[in-house]
Amino acid sequence: GVECPLAKLYSQRLEQLHGEYAEQGVAILGVNSNQQDSLSKMAGYVRRHSLTFPLLKDPANRVADQVGARRTPEVIVLDAERKIRYRGRIDDQYQIGVVRDNPTQTEMRAALDQLLAGKEVTVAETQPIGCLIGRILPSDESSEVTYSNQIARIFQNRCVECHRTGEIGPFALQSYDDAVGWAEMIAEVVEDRRMPPWHADPKYGHFRNSGHLSDEERSLIYRWVEAGAPEGNAADLPEPRTYVTGWNLPRKPDAVFNVTPKPHAVQAEGEVKYQYFAVDPGFTEDKWITAAQLIPGNRQVVHHILAFALPPGERSESLGGARGFLVGYVPGMIPEPLPAGMAKKIKAGSRLIFQMHYTPIGSPQEDQSKLGLIFADPAEITHEVTTTSAIQQRLAIPPGADNHRVEAKSKPSPSDETLLLSLMPHMHLRGKSFRYTAKYPDGNEEILVDIPAYDFNWQTGYRLVEPKPMPAGTVLHCVAHFDNSDRNPHNPDPTQLVRWGDQTWDEMMIGYFDIAQPRPPVEEADPAPAMDDKEKEYTEAADRLIKKHDRNGDGIVQREEIGGNGKQIFDRLDTNQDGKVTQEELMSTFRLFPNLIKAIR
Repeated sequence: GVECPLAKLYSQRLEQLHGEYAEQGVAILGVNSNQQDSLSKMAGYVRRHSLTFPLLKDPANRVADQVGARRTPEVIVLDAERKIRYRGRIDDQYQIGVVRDNPTQTEMRAALDQLLAGKEVTVAETQPIGCLIGRILPSDESSEVTYSNQIARIFQNRCVECHRTGEIGPFALQSYDDAVGWAEMIAEVVEDRRMPPWHADPKYGHFRNSGHLSDEERSLIYRWVEAGAPEGNAADLPEPRTYVTGWNLPRKPDAVFNVTPKPHAVQAEGEVKYQYFAVDPGFTEDKWITAAQLIPGNRQVVHHILAFALPPGERSESLGGARGFLVGYVPGMIPEPLPAGMAKKIKAGSRLIFQMHYTPIGSPQEDQSKLGLIFADPAEITHEVTTTSAIQQRLAIPPGADNHRVEAKSKPSPSDETLLLSLMPHMHLRGKSFRYTAKYPDGNEEILVDIPAYDFNWQTGYRLVEPKPMPAGTVLHCVAHFDNSDRNPHNPDPTQLVRWGDQTWDEMMIGYFDIAQPRPPVEEADPAPAMDDKEKEYTEAADRLIKKHDRNGDGIVQREEIGGNGKQIFDRLDTNQDGKVTQEELMSTFRLFPNLIKAIR
């Protein structure tokens, strides 16, 4: 399937196996049985993934029916007598929402090796994981539920924001022809509650950005698929909706910053570590931000972006506690301005720090994302908005534990005038569930949001319909559970004791939340805080070192710009191992090891 995410990722594995086994008499054929995949789409897929094995069209899914194939990708291995000897998955590296560095089970390769050696295949069948084949279904045109009459409206309201050309959704749902081949797959992900990506229990809280499907909407989708996905009368279609493709802000941004100085390369497959980038916005005075938006340059590979404003003198190690958190991007998130009179403050001299999480899609890609800011007149700001958190960094999740409980409490609300605006839980691949409970000073408690099945692939923020008063002394109590067992398919290694760390194979437990507090009138602008002597020394040393080795003048030292034995020192300074050393990485190292400044001067 040319649009199935797992089929895209496994294109490279099949091409690799084709190259390895061709001389041994093994022929690999790609068979496309999806009704929605045209020949032109297939040709584009071959070009993008540089495939050299044949890709064949299976009209009316006859071959798929003959061999009983159900999903893409699904492997059927035939011996010289055309007898099926193995069927199922290629290996276990890629699953739904799961990307491993390397496979731990390689069943297709094992089957080929055993057949070539004249042996029996020891594992003859495995369960394929991927998208259901888009078969041509017998359609009941007398059905009361049709695409034109009901389903198109549900897709417009719940799906098309992401499932349209150029967006994060792997396929479009803007027309009947787009949707019909995906009908059975849509029913499956709706039934499993994987889509739409909304994980809050509807019993608690009311949220402006709710993506929850009602029971009636689910029932209509199931009935439509059971009837063979009939189109109905096109005259019943709803009016087309217009979706914003660029800045979705109240007006043109006052300032725009590139997250990276040049397009950043994203590999075709495997896991990509978090990437961190630092930008000096050149703010010589405090800035009040009423709206902000992160726009991914390549929505296919950007999993999420977090942007922080790091004041002068503060270390980037504090970012995990949400200090300076400015704005985030996750697929499907529509930016909204803060309520009238409310804004976040970026202090003069601050640096912008970006955390980028990329996910490969089976072909080499590039990304250059952007941040746009809208400024406000300080005199018009009545409330300052800050992101704070309930955080538990003392993590020790035992090997094999399938329901490890972790708790954290926020600092008490400072005044009766404090307002709660939104909540955003954050864990990594072992995250299982998360709940926020407000404990009020009068002894009452209220569950604000409950996420019974947390999904790391969707870093959802839950925006309250109305700001919620948080009387002085109110504490937010967060309870999270982690699954570090081998039954968690996302788990990188169930044998390890897991502690706090930045990367996805580590863990975090953070209950982010936004609050607004009244701001006293400001008669004059706050003076820009002076950089302390030590921080100035670190900055100058970092700039000096970069200037010495930066041959192409992009403000970053690339590994290839270093010669001789200097590469060993470079590798120690390249803390995120991305082949580049930035000012932020150097300064972080100098803060920990000040004597290094003299050693490398």
